[in-house]
Amino acid sequence: MLFPDVADVSFHQLRVLHVLLAERSLTRAATLIGSSQPAISKVLSKLRLAFDDPLFVRVGAGMQPTPKAHALAEPLRQLLAQAEALGRLPARFDPASSTRQYRLLVSDVGVLRFLPPLMAALASEGPQVRLVALPLDMRQFQTQLETGVADIALGTFPRTTEGLRRQRLYSEGYLSVARADHPRLAELASRAGFLAERHVMVAAAHTGHGAHVMAEQVLTAEIPADRIALSVPSFVGAALAAARSEAIATLPARLARDFGGELGLAAFRPPFALPRIDVAQYWHERYHHDAGHQWLRRLVHRTFGGPAPAG
Repeated sequence: MLFPDVADVSFHQLRVLHVLLAERSLTRAATLIGSSQPAISKVLSKLRLAFDDPLFVRVGAGMQPTPKAHALAEPLRQLLAQAEALGRLPARFDPASSTRQYRLLVSDVGVLRFLPPLMAALASEGPQVRLVALPLDMRQFQTQLETGVADIALGTFPRTTEGLRRQRLYSEGYLSVARADHPRLAELASRAGFLAERHVMVAAAHTGHGAHVMAEQVLTAEIPADRIALSVPSFVGAALAAARSEAIATLPARLARDFGGELGLAAFRPPFALPRIDVAQYWHERYHHDAGHQWLRRLVHRTFGGPAPAG
């Protein structure tokens, strides 16, 4: 019998098994689910007892599923899909009384840009609805949406796979920032003044800033290598570094204006053209008709969708 008596196996544990079968790594599974490796190991131990099988064996540096785990993969996928479909049966969704929890994939910029306005919107429209922010990594976000680890991803991704939907929210460009009391502030907007300064470079190809790769290429082509004082994987980190030094950071325009202003940074246009960013929300096809999911997407679009800002 493929499935033994698994009455004590929870939906969460089955989802962990599903992710482990896809990732074959305790560390990656923990990251995708938003848990810790010891917690995933504990779940795997319980699953091994429930299914009376090792399920995974160590082969070199990785984990390989046993024949029984291989046989479980498709029935498990169908079971999870059917279980989640049961939860989506009610056609009506009342945000005013809902206690639903939504898990959002957001970058460091997204935490600042999206979460405070969403919390304000929820206070009036869904006062008991809860949000959980998960770190966004462009290498994993599609798997997280597909497996149900996350409900939506907010950001910019040049390539997505079949099965994901996308809705554009807004477009923005870049601004550079420097301390408002920078001794050469008046010269920074000129090409010569800009290139003569030291810079903080954001190297964020895999940390939720997929579209920044193109801007990063332009910046590294224009700025001499000996003028790059620091490279960081975070726009927020770059802004903080600029606020505490005389270096220049180049950031998405809204972050430069809003967060930069709070840090005492002055924003200005860089002296050469940089590509614009289209920011969107992404979700998996199987949640497209879920009433509660549709409400969340409408709320996100109503809160952030709109014309492109200057800059």
